[in-house]
Amino acid sequence: MRGRHVLFGVSLILLLGAVTGEFAGDYSKLSGIIIPGFASTQLRAWSILDCPYSPLDFNPLDLVWLDTTKLLSAVNCWLKCMMLDPYNQTDHSECKSRPDSGLSAITELDPGYITGPLSSVWKEWIKWCIEFGIEANAIIAVPYDWRLSPSKLEERDLYFHKLKLTFETALKLRGGPSIVFAHSLGNNVFRYFLEWLKLEIAPKEYRRWLDNHIHAYFAVGAPLLGATETVKATLSGSTFGLPVSEGTARLMFNTFGSSIWMLPFSKYCTTDNVYRRHFSGGNRKTHHAYHCDEHELQSKYSGWPTNIINIEVPSIRAGNEAYPSFVETVQTNLTGMECAFPTQLSFSAREVSDGTFFKAIKDYDPDSERLLLLLEKSYHADPILNPLTPWERPPLKNIFCIYGVDSKTEVGYYFAPSGKPYPDNWIITDVIYEIEGSLYSRSGNLVEGNPGATSGDETVPYHSLSWCKNWLGPKVNITRTPQSDHDGSDVQVHRNREHLHGEDIIPNMTRLPTVKYITYYEDSESSPGTRTAVWELDKANHRNIVRSPALMRELWLEMWHDIHPDKKSNFVTKAKRGPLRDEDCYWDYGKARCAWPEHCEYRYLFGDVHLGQSCRLKNSTSDLLSHYV
Repeated sequence: MRGRHVLFGVSLILLLGAVTGEFAGDYSKLSGIIIPGFASTQLRAWSILDCPYSPLDFNPLDLVWLDTTKLLSAVNCWLKCMMLDPYNQTDHSECKSRPDSGLSAITELDPGYITGPLSSVWKEWIKWCIEFGIEANAIIAVPYDWRLSPSKLEERDLYFHKLKLTFETALKLRGGPSIVFAHSLGNNVFRYFLEWLKLEIAPKEYRRWLDNHIHAYFAVGAPLLGATETVKATLSGSTFGLPVSEGTARLMFNTFGSSIWMLPFSKYCTTDNVYRRHFSGGNRKTHHAYHCDEHELQSKYSGWPTNIINIEVPSIRAGNEAYPSFVETVQTNLTGMECAFPTQLSFSAREVSDGTFFKAIKDYDPDSERLLLLLEKSYHADPILNPLTPWERPPLKNIFCIYGVDSKTEVGYYFAPSGKPYPDNWIITDVIYEIEGSLYSRSGNLVEGNPGATSGDETVPYHSLSWCKNWLGPKVNITRTPQSDHDGSDVQVHRNREHLHGEDIIPNMTRLPTVKYITYYEDSESSPGTRTAVWELDKANHRNIVRSPALMRELWLEMWHDIHPDKKSNFVTKAKRGPLRDEDCYWDYGKARCAWPEHCEYRYLFGDVHLGQSCRLKNSTSDLLSHYV
């Protein structure tokens, strides 16, 4: 069986540690809690729906998200089970859906051959854990209804109460704290949970609860300042690769309360501290007004590379004003609008998140008034937290922020009326991308703006992903290594680099164009009892990053190093990376032998179809992990 030798070696090390007291902490006591991202949890029907003109009906527990067979054969029925009331977030009168539970709810959304890797999310992650001997009850999935706003998650499903009980149950079951793995929107969910917890636990007990229940937090692909693709999905629709029209996708997406949760917002604007106001006797339901510092007034784009939205709207002559203010109500019929000359309006990230944009187009778009109501009710006036505000470092002991970089990522859009009825009333006329530290339009023209040092992960821009660099301490060690196994010859290190809060850290390091790197930013100095690290993975796609072998390898090594009593540094060494699994061994055709001969050997087993499959780890692997202390 592939991987059994390394599994034996790891198990032997852990066993010896338990007997001789080698480990300062007991690895078997740790739990892993996975919080999936947007559209990464299965939804199942919780009602009976008869679908006319289709042999397939929806019965209780039938798969809704994602069942491509029913989507193709009965799209109208499927939409009834997916869509929510856009005002109060209740289910459709004929069908309701609820999130599935357990690991199966997040591993593969649509098992089968139709969607293939598209629907496989956490399956490889779980397989990796099993291969390294992690027990079944040590990995806990906490799926949620990703269609709901954060307040509705608690109101309808008591999700955050259940999440608190999950941490407490894991502590009782395993005897130790948990490691949180959150991906994409799951990071926003976890952030809201930490704020919700402040109001559930006495202030003096809050930090103690976190220290007892959470050992480390891995934030993977976190949209810390939002994502511009949310705007595209709101105005023109995003199909997620499904066989539906963009108009249908928009119609569905805009009924979700979570459609606003990842809107881009300014890093210079914050809101009132609800936590302090709650304990000072203030009114918790007051509007969360934005307070922006002078940088917002001096910056053209709210700290983003460019304006998020550039949109053409019909110009209306009112009195002597050729172009009246876009926030005032316009009493003109649509015929007059269509005959007028268009005006292009531009909106920054702040103007998107504070509702200015939706007010501007509410006379031209039927969805805007509903979205504006949802924005104010479920986000600006949320009694726990306005999520459309910059993150501060969570008060956790160990934080690892991980994301992909150097991929072509959308950062701005040009919209215009399409002449078609809703929901296809807008078309995208141009797109602005960030790539290689520059901004380009869809036609390939260079665009002026404020590009970052590199680009994002194809979904979330670099400015949003890299916000967690502000959580690093005043001095940072920077290391750049190849993602693949390496002997250390291409490792670059800069130690004790000065870090000023609010400024990006740009390493002055070389790179080969044919090599994918990981760049590590790790605290050299930090607050007592805390550690922060940021990992940037070249060309790691937003959705696929949780399946990256390099990421899973680094996570495993970091956690193994974390509990070792003989560790020589705060973070695992980056000097060398060798095979950890049979799959990491391969045939070197140039030398006519298995690569990494000190770790791998040729050993044929029945069923192998090529030389690489017969390269396996050697039996003596007890010292395999000793290189990474």
